[in-house]
Amino acid sequence: MAGTLILCATPIGNLGDTSARLADTLSSVDVIFAEDTRRTGQLLSHLGISTPMRSYFVGNEKARNDELVELLGAGQTVALVSDAGMPVISDPGSSAVAAAAEAGAVVTAIPGPSAPIMAIAISGFTGDRFVFEGFLPRKGKDRKARIASLASDQRTTVLFAATRRVAKDLSDIAASVESDRRVVVTRELTKLHEEVWRGTVAGAAAHWGGEVEPRGEFTIVIEGAQAPVQDLSTATEAALALIDAGTSPSDAVKTVAGETGVSRRELYETVIADRG
Repeated sequence: MAGTLILCATPIGNLGDTSARLADTLSSVDVIFAEDTRRTGQLLSHLGISTPMRSYFVGNEKARNDELVELLGAGQTVALVSDAGMPVISDPGSSAVAAAAEAGAVVTAIPGPSAPIMAIAISGFTGDRFVFEGFLPRKGKDRKARIASLASDQRTTVLFAATRRVAKDLSDIAASVESDRRVVVTRELTKLHEEVWRGTVAGAAAHWGGEVEPRGEFTIVIEGAQAPVQDLSTATEAALALIDAGTSPSDAVKTVAGETGVSRRELYETVIADRG
């Protein structure tokens, strides 16, 4: 009988965020695959747990996945943890999940702390639609394209930034989007020196690029772009074109209003008046 792989979300800083379910799981599994056994060892020591560990990081994923499949094939239960937060989310683990699923094992997770979700929640920006970018590419076309996409993306964007690169990241973002776009820069979430900085992207670039020395782990939340002002006359022309092609007025108005964001009622009234 195939075993079980459990992805375990671990505290992102404060060990007090460890849930009773996480502690029970880590103490009951057969083995723990950990991104950094030293860091996970601190958590296990805090909890008084002595479950065996194996390292699992980007450099040894393939070999460890083979071992994982063997363990699961023997019916064992394996916990997978990263340094902080949920495995797979800007951390190793996706290939382990794929290998376990292909082997027919049960794959589940223990939910818990998440820096991106916490940062969005305290940002004050909408969480109805958001995109998580992880770490920006360090250089080249991919970096330029990723940052450029922020200028028009209407979703809230959350990303990670390394201590040594946060100033550069904020500077490049400020050069790409409107200078008054709002941003929340969080640092050391859940830890003793937790900080939440609120302002504009231009202000953030100046603050973290010269006024203070960046320290700790950063999660940045950027307000989405404002929806472009839609032209009712242009939307009317598009709706009339659909009607001329055989679409009913109501369906044409529904389609165009959904695509452009113009008022469905106003568009319908304008179309009917034109056809009248």
